Amino acid sequence: MVPVLLILIPLLAGLVTFFIRDEKVARLWSLLGSLAVLLVSVLGLTVLKQEKNLQFSTEWLSALNSSFSVKLDSMSQLLCLLNAIAYPLVILSTWQTSYKKAHHFFGLMLLAQAGMMGVFLATDALLFYFCWELALIPMYFLCSQWGGEKRIAVTFKFFVYTFLGSLLMLIGILYVQAHTPDHSFSLDAFMNSRLPAAKQQWIFWLFFIAFAIKMPIFPFHTWQPDTYEQAPTATTMILSGVMVKMGLFGLLRWLFMVMPLAAFQWADFITPLSLVGALYAAFIAIRQDDLKRLVAYSSIAHIGLMCAAAFAQNETGFQGVMIQMFNHGINIIGLWIVVEITERQLGTRKISELGGIAQKAPALATFLVIIAFANIALPLTNAFPGEFLMFNGIFSSVTVYNIWFTVLAGLGIIFGAVYTLNMIRKVFYGEMNAVTATVKDIAWNERIVLGLIVLLIFVLGVYPRILLQETAQAAGLINENLILYGSYCWNKRSDNI
Repeated sequence: MVPVLLILIPLLAGLVTFFIRDEKVARLWSLLGSLAVLLVSVLGLTVLKQEKNLQFSTEWLSALNSSFSVKLDSMSQLLCLLNAIAYPLVILSTWQTSYKKAHHFFGLMLLAQAGMMGVFLATDALLFYFCWELALIPMYFLCSQWGGEKRIAVTFKFFVYTFLGSLLMLIGILYVQAHTPDHSFSLDAFMNSRLPAAKQQWIFWLFFIAFAIKMPIFPFHTWQPDTYEQAPTATTMILSGVMVKMGLFGLLRWLFMVMPLAAFQWADFITPLSLVGALYAAFIAIRQDDLKRLVAYSSIAHIGLMCAAAFAQNETGFQGVMIQMFNHGINIIGLWIVVEITERQLGTRKISELGGIAQKAPALATFLVIIAFANIALPLTNAFPGEFLMFNGIFSSVTVYNIWFTVLAGLGIIFGAVYTLNMIRKVFYGEMNAVTATVKDIAWNERIVLGLIVLLIFVLGVYPRILLQETAQAAGLINENLILYGSYCWNKRSDNI
């Protein structure tokens, strides 16, 4: 029942929040609901980690042969934990931020959490699609109602991109379901559909475009910087820290498991696309004068590297991606918290108007430097093991272009260090000015949140075995499926010839 509770608690808590008019009570209720989700998630990884507790299935839409099937397995555990950790961090760090109709704001946030949990847990394709939409719809209203001055145009662009991607994925789901042995939507049935190589080629793109938009990777990324800039910072934290992982998770859970041959055949096209996009985002980040847009392009660069490592299609790359999805979520939320504090105190995000903040806010500066070093994968920080495995996965890929791909990935890492260190120098060091002279050091709630993030950074950086153990089985299963199913498809192709 653990996976059911992970969906049900934020869903019910979110619905109840809509009826709580008092802002303080709504905020406190949301925090308690998110802590309950975190408790269940931790229990699912520890004392309740038995197979009977980690999966659930019952009839749902029997006329369509679809069931409510959810499972907390080695592929979804870390992302469910990330989703559970993110919400208390976001709510606590923005405790002093006031929202109009706060009960609606927090209600929609919790509904989005329920949707994301469903995406990570669903083993039925129709349920997966339903939760995919459940996660996106609240985000649309959060951005359009509580965003910046340009929120309407930006949110419309966000909606068009995601709606088109979702529609393509739905077409792909229905097509694969029609070719399953029992005409069901279960993951096992999808894996046993054994689509011929020719059909995999175009069905692959129906799924991949939806996932690529959500990550996002070049050239499907243009909605992201504007949305991150205009969305309320709490929403941006969830979008950047958790929601973009839905696309990467879709690759691992559905694309590589259902259409491995097409994934293998398109790898030499998608890998350079991802890496060039990562370099492109890094170059733009170097030139940014807006803190929010810099962090947004930083996220695009990191996701591009993860997508490239996934399409290296070996066990090392898969494990690196799963570890890095979790660690990137923690680190990017930390960066967004610093951006939110800076903007709330000083009323600006322009790097050119800032400087010398460390003189009056040493605690904030210390936390930022540690989180920034983790973001560029400095050894002994949490991002280093995952990035090392991804880099090694790209280098070990079977493609003849692996050396070139590795060079591009290395350049992306170097440029990431350039814009991150440059941002630290310009914003937190140097001379103070009239804008930054009024800055104050962080409050108690912000110290707690940033302290917890830094603790995770060092614990997972010094002792990465925790994450390695959780991801080894899933990486092995994906790799084994690619080998076995790929061999089957090639044999069928040979027979037809």
